[in-house]
Amino acid sequence: MALMGLTEWAYALSETMLSEQLPRRWSHSLGVAKRARSLSPILGADAELLEAAAVLHDVGYSPTIAATGFHPLDGARFLRDQEGADERVVRLVAHHSCALLEAEERGLRRELETEFELERPELVDALIVSDMTTTPTGEHTTPAARLDEIVQRYGPNTIVGRFIQRAAPEIHAANERVERRMASAAAGAQPM
Repeated sequence: MALMGLTEWAYALSETMLSEQLPRRWSHSLGVAKRARSLSPILGADAELLEAAAVLHDVGYSPTIAATGFHPLDGARFLRDQEGADERVVRLVAHHSCALLEAEERGLRRELETEFELERPELVDALIVSDMTTTPTGEHTTPAARLDEIVQRYGPNTIVGRFIQRAAPEIHAANERVERRMASAAAGAQPM
């Protein structure tokens, strides 16, 4: 990573881990990174950090590193232990999209909480919105449509289905907070 920038490294690693084995996940990850980039007006110096976390957020699905079957934990452990990734990127990957609630469903909440601290709330919100407004194939969508798609894909009574239904209020709240911040940034950028 020393010879390349953070985002360049993140895209290269994510592509290596996902593009051939899980091309749909790779497309989704590219879409999430694009959405994260669109939020740069409210991220300031953390824009590059969020984009790197966004393109890496699903790396834990890679069959070469999946150990627990819980992709936020597997991805964060891989990034920390094998890649020596930026600690803030690792924390964002570990906690993306209300992962603590899914960890609870899987009996892994204690591991996730004790191994990885939460990142700043504004960045957590931005990654939630980036993920939850991107379809599995990388197109833009609404949080409501994305939540419905996840429940339909996994089923309402599965671990993922139960978790995402519990997370829905926080996902919608994060989207509202990000939209307010983007509107404020746009209003502040207009000439008087």
